[in-house]
Formats: sequence, structure tokens, C-alpha cells
Amino acid sequence: MAHIKTQTEWENDMSVKILQHARSEIYLDLRYLDVALSALKPQAMEGLETMATDGESLFFSAGQVIRVFRNNPAFMNRAYLHTILHCIFSHLFLKGNRDTKLWNLACDIVVEQTIDGMDKPCTRRALSFLRQQTYEALKGEGRISAAVVYRWLRGKSMEELLTLNHEFYTDDHRFWKEETGNGAASAARNKWNKIARQTSMAKKRHGDEPEKGEELLMTQISAAKSRRSYKEFLQKFSILQEELKCNPDEYDLNYYTYGLRLYKNMPLIEPVESREVKKIREFVVVVDTSYSTSGSLIKGFLNETFGILSQQNSFFRRCRIRIIQCDDKVEMDEVISSQEEMERLLKSFQVVGGGNTDFRPAFTYVNQLIKEGSIRHLDGLLYFTDGKGIYPLKKPEYKTAFLFLGAYDETAVPPWAMRLQLEPEELEQNA
Repeated sequence: MAHIKTQTEWENDMSVKILQHARSEIYLDLRYLDVALSALKPQAMEGLETMATDGESLFFSAGQVIRVFRNNPAFMNRAYLHTILHCIFSHLFLKGNRDTKLWNLACDIVVEQTIDGMDKPCTRRALSFLRQQTYEALKGEGRISAAVVYRWLRGKSMEELLTLNHEFYTDDHRFWKEETGNGAASAARNKWNKIARQTSMAKKRHGDEPEKGEELLMTQISAAKSRRSYKEFLQKFSILQEELKCNPDEYDLNYYTYGLRLYKNMPLIEPVESREVKKIREFVVVVDTSYSTSGSLIKGFLNETFGILSQQNSFFRRCRIRIIQCDDKVEMDEVISSQEEMERLLKSFQVVGGGNTDFRPAFTYVNQLIKEGSIRHLDGLLYFTDGKGIYPLKKPEYKTAFLFLGAYDETAVPPWAMRLQLEPEELEQNA
């Protein structure tokens, strides 16, 4: 006897077909998004008023999907694409210390501006006056990203924020989770980083310039590929070294203890006394103390840096960190070799400087220390700055990275330097 579907089963099946139809409609206009459009597994969930995702599943309320499709099919297409773009742009994983409601709104505005800018038939809608005003205002903020829009929103009144939220709210962000280095959130982010790269390459394979409105889409995809946590970035300065430490992965404990029982004082297999681990031996942190750099954000940066470096397995037992303050000349140099010294420095740290920005004196100073033998095993130099300074022309012999506070001129940064953009709100709570 054939199974007769219940109302709930019928609605769930119909909703999945509607979502597949929306995916097909979008694909016809944006073929380079084919991998992304199929990356979320539909999953019915009661209690939702709109779609939601955790980077792995596309959660939906069957009744809501059917109602929206019946009344406004184009909105269903927009909602589907909206959620997919959040994933491609890594919005789910980048909130950090930011206010959740403001971050959600900032991400929605960026995605809606991207969709409106593309102006594709499958998602086209008339722009409201508020949207036109918002997009025009954001032109003055430079390169648009969720972080930039977030800072712009912080200057708005509660009434303005409520109005903007009513205008741009599209999907539910309750399942967004911060990446912690492992678990489902990290797996989802790795997946979407790969999809973002595939999407970018698929678009470039066409060989054409981005069509109308697609510049913002490609900019956001490019930004999503390059964004990484500061902790992950610091790992680039790690090196493989051998440290004396028992490695339980290298021997069988059963044989070891059996030998002790049998021969009293002679194990069958001696444990390996060393293992390769990623550590940092000597490290230089230069902070730009020119007049254009905020002292509170410098302290926030140092707190964040030391917090990461002081975690387990970050250093050798004999590590040295050199903190250099520099504007257009080296103002101060302090050497730290223990967690206690780190904590004392953070408590008493004072910004020294206030002149113009010139990066060259810091590199000249470090090179001289290496020549004198004061620095023997330099594994990397981090330079925290707003980016408005004079860069050295010659590539140093050690890894170098510039950590920029907010937007910076990419063309001015030497090709040999790594770079990472830090957002002010990421450091404010650590100040």
C-alpha cells in the first residue's frame, strides 16, 4: 500500500522543490556560483520566520517558504542568494568582539548592497529611498566591507538602527558561530574559504571584466579569502624545532610498562625524548607611535598579541620578545623573556612618540642588533601601524608582516611583506 503523505511531509517536500527552483533561477544569471549554490543541505525547522544557516545546512520553515514563494517568488530568490553570500563572505565566522546586533545588520547591508548592485533579473527589485540613501552614504567610507559598515553604524541613533534593520533584515543569524580553531565552525569556514576561491576562479575563467555591480561581489570574495584570525596569522612565524619532551605518540605505553614489570627497571621501548613542535624563539614587535596612531589601540594590540603568544605551546622555555616603539625614530626598546615580564609591561606600558611615521629606522635598528649579536635567532617581525609611512626598499632577511589598523593602501606595501588588516573594534575590548 502506497504511503500517503501527511500535510507536514507534503510541505517539507514542496519547500525543498521551491528552494531548488530558486537555486536554478539564480544559477541561470550567476553561473560561477554553481558550487556555492549547492553547498548547503536543506533542513526543515519549525519556529523560523525566514531562512538560516550554520555554514553546513540551510534551515527553513516549510510554511513560510511556501507563503513567500506564492506571494513573491523574486524575494525567495533574493533570500536564498543572501544566505549563500553570507557564507562566501565568511560573515558567519568574523564577528569577534563586535556587538552581535550591529554586526548582523552590517552583514545584511553589505549582502543586500551586493545583490542590488548586480541587478540580475532573478533578484531584481525597486530600490527604496532608504536604500539609495544608505548606499550613497557608504560611498564615503572607502572600500566597503562588513567591518566598515559596522563602524558606520556605530554612529547611528537607536531609531535609525531600527529603521535600517527593518529595511535590510532578510535571514536569521542565530546559528552563526565564532571559529575557535576546531569543531564544526572551523570545518564550515574551511569549506567556504575553498568555495570562495573556486567561485573567484570560476568567474575569472570567463575572461570578462565584472559586469555591472559585480565589482563589490568580487571585492568581498577576495576579502573573504584573505581574512584570517590573528592567531592563525601568527602561526606563519612559527618554525619547526626539536624540543626535549616526551612524545606519547612515538611509542606504545603497553610495551613500555610490560618491560618494567618483567625486568623491574628496564622498559622494552624507551620513549622518544623529543618531538618537533611549532615554536617561536626570538620575535620583534614594532608599534607605530606616530601622532596618527591611537595609544589605546596600541595597548589593545599588545594585549591581543601577548594573549595569543602566552597560550600553551607558543614559546620555547627560553624565548625573547623585543617590543620596539617607533615613529620616525626608535623611541624605546624593551626585551621580554617570561610571562611575568609580559604582565608587568602591560600594566605599566606607556606610549612614547608622536612624530611622523617612518618604518625604516626600526628595520635599521633591528638589523644592527642582529649584526652585533644581540638578536641571534629572529623568527619574525610584526609592525603594527596605520600604514601611512615610508617603507624600506630592501627586503630584510627575516619574515616581516605589517598589521594595519583598518583600511590601507595595498599598492604602497612592499611585495615581500605579509600583511593583515585588523579592525579597531577587535582591539578596543583588549585595551
